Amino acid sequence: MKKKLYFAIIFLLAALVFLSACEKNIDKPDDTDNNTAASSDDTPESPALTEENLTESQNDSSEADDTDKPTVFFTSDISPEGLVKIYNALNFTPTGKVAVKISTGEPPSSNYLRPELIKDLVQLVNGTIVECNTAYGGSRASAAMHKQVAKDHGFTDIAPFDLLDEEGETEWPVTGGTRLDRAIVGSHAENYTDWIILSHFKGHAMAGFGGAIKNVAIGMSSPSGKVYVHTAGTKTSGSIWYNDQDAWLEALGEMVTGVRDHVGAEHIIYINVMNRLSVDCDCDGNPAEPDMHDIGILASTDPVALDQACVDLVYNAPDSASLQRRIERQNGVHTLEHAEKIGLGSRTYILVNIDE
Repeated sequence: MKKKLYFAIIFLLAALVFLSACEKNIDKPDDTDNNTAASSDDTPESPALTEENLTESQNDSSEADDTDKPTVFFTSDISPEGLVKIYNALNFTPTGKVAVKISTGEPPSSNYLRPELIKDLVQLVNGTIVECNTAYGGSRASAAMHKQVAKDHGFTDIAPFDLLDEEGETEWPVTGGTRLDRAIVGSHAENYTDWIILSHFKGHAMAGFGGAIKNVAIGMSSPSGKVYVHTAGTKTSGSIWYNDQDAWLEALGEMVTGVRDHVGAEHIIYINVMNRLSVDCDCDGNPAEPDMHDIGILASTDPVALDQACVDLVYNAPDSASLQRRIERQNGVHTLEHAEKIGLGSRTYILVNIDE
């Protein structure tokens, strides 16, 4: 009897030890889950824009062969001299009549690129400043009104000005996409051999951001072409508002492939100026005042790499929270994701600082 009691006591003590150990394991937090929760709750402050993070892409492209990556040139010199210098870095040699595609800017107070900044480059290439009328009304919805805006904003003082859609529109085929089968551009686009897509990079209320891709996809489209892109190929008249955000972002890149294929990739270059970095586009006549610093000028023969580099520099800037929120609210990076998928360009690139 004593023997049985002895073993019962031993068994009871062992059970208590086992239960105690299990309780401790249940109470102990999992290190992995705890670290994940901490990282999602704490938003790290963006690092300062430095020479170090100018020399490589923020997206991790280390696995790709450098020879396969497009080059994006950068200068912090936002001046007429800096603009000419970065153009020269591209080694672009026009072979015919040159169109310089800009945004003329919606009055009264948009952040369009000023004539004083772009004059030397436009005159260097003997370029014609080109634009198309808008599809949303405003002060640039008709040829007469738009020409007056171009004059008021000083563009007609520095170069010839051509409204591409003043005499109608033409269609260029789009292949390889899922949203569009054509690009509907101003008919005067046929008059130009070479193109400089000179864009003011900034936020955008509908696309999240506007850069080279948007300057072509919306800026070169006639008003009906603009509706066609904005509604992801579903119509060519009526409202530009559309209820499928990703679809219209995909249409942006697809339209640019039609332009590139018609013009020839060797006849088109892209330059983005990162100044006056408002969350709002130059199509907004009363944009929000920028709350971040200017960054520089970037240029490439690849519009996807160029816009991606600009987005990366925004995210690497310490004072860019407002613009980041605008981009994310509209899922703006999806434009670049789809553009890369359909072969418009590459989101991985080599960033070359020409100031060094």
